[in-house]
Amino acid sequence: MTTTTEKTADVPEKKSQDAGPLLEVRDLHVEFHTRDGVAKAVNGVNYSVDAGETLAVLGESGSGKSVTAQAIMGILDMPPAKIPKGEILFRGRDMLTMPNEERRKIRGAKIAMIFQDALSSLNPVLSVGYQLGEMFRIHQGMSKKDAKAKAIELMDHVRIPAAKDRVGDYPHQFSGGMRQRIMIAMALALEPDLIIADEPTTALDVTVQAQVMDLLAELQREFNMGLILITHDLGVVADVADKIAVMYAGRIVETAPVGELYKRPAHPYTRGLLDSIPRLDQKGQELYAIKGLPPNLLHIPTGCAFSPRCPKAQDICREEIPALHDVAEADGAALPGRRSACHFWKETIHG
Repeated sequence: MTTTTEKTADVPEKKSQDAGPLLEVRDLHVEFHTRDGVAKAVNGVNYSVDAGETLAVLGESGSGKSVTAQAIMGILDMPPAKIPKGEILFRGRDMLTMPNEERRKIRGAKIAMIFQDALSSLNPVLSVGYQLGEMFRIHQGMSKKDAKAKAIELMDHVRIPAAKDRVGDYPHQFSGGMRQRIMIAMALALEPDLIIADEPTTALDVTVQAQVMDLLAELQREFNMGLILITHDLGVVADVADKIAVMYAGRIVETAPVGELYKRPAHPYTRGLLDSIPRLDQKGQELYAIKGLPPNLLHIPTGCAFSPRCPKAQDICREEIPALHDVAEADGAALPGRRSACHFWKETIHG
C-alpha cells in the first residue's frame, strides 16, 4: 500500500502547508421524518481526512455511509431529512452554518462526488462532452469551444480511448467502466481538494474494478486530493486506503489504519465482514455470513445495535451503548489510530 508520505511527496506546496484536517465531521446526526416515525440514519459520526489521504468508510447497506456523504455535500432532501446536531468542517469552517450561496461554490469546485450508478447520474440526452464542459462554462465562464477542449483533455486524462472522436457520444454508448471514468473526469474537472467516491465500482467486473481504483489512486497522488471511499467491499480498499472507519446502524464502530484492521479487527462486526470475504485457501467450504439483518432505523435496538447479531453479546451489550474506546496492546501500549465501540474489544482483538 502506498503510504500518505509517498503520496504527498511531489505535490504543490500550497496544498501541503494547510494546517489541520481537510475535512472533519463532528458528532453528525441525520434523521428522516416519515409517516412511520423518525429514522435515525446517522447517530453521532466523527471522522476526518487530510490532503492526500484516503479514508475508506465501510459497512452494509443502511449503515449510514452514503447519507453522511450526502450531508457533507449538502444534497440531502430537507425535508424529509433533518440534521439536528453536528458540524461538518471544511478547512476549519462549518459548512452547515454557511450561507447556501457560499456552500454551492464549494460543492463541485472544492468538494466533488462520484456516484455509484454512472448511467443514472449522467443525463442520457446530452453528450458526455457537453456535460463535462458544463463545469467550465458555469464555474469559469468558458466559451463552448474552450469547454469542449477541456472536456477532451479530461477524457484523455482518465484514459478514455479516442477522446476527441468520442466527446460527442452519449452515456449509453459507453461501457460501464468507461462511464465511471467519465464520472471521475467530471469530479476532477475543477481540481477539487476532496473527492467522495460512493461505491465507485458497483456493478463492474473485477478487472474493471481494479482499473477504476488504480486510476483513482493515481489521480489522487497527482492532485494531492483527500479521498473518502464509501464501500461495503473490504477487498476493494485493501491496496488503496490509508485508514478505515467501519459503520453500523448510523454509528462508527471501529477505526484503524488499513493494515491493522485487516490483521486484528477490534469489533465483532468488523470480524464478521472480514470472515465473509472469499479466500483461496477455503476452496469448497461454505462462505461465512453474519447472521440476521441490519436493524430497522425506525427501531434501533437498545444498547449496542449489533448485539442481536453478535456472537459475543452479553447483557451489558443489550443495555448500554458502548463508547468508541481507544484500543491498546495486551500490555497496555497504545495502538495509534485504533478505536472500537465494543464493550469487549480486548477479547476481540487479543482473543
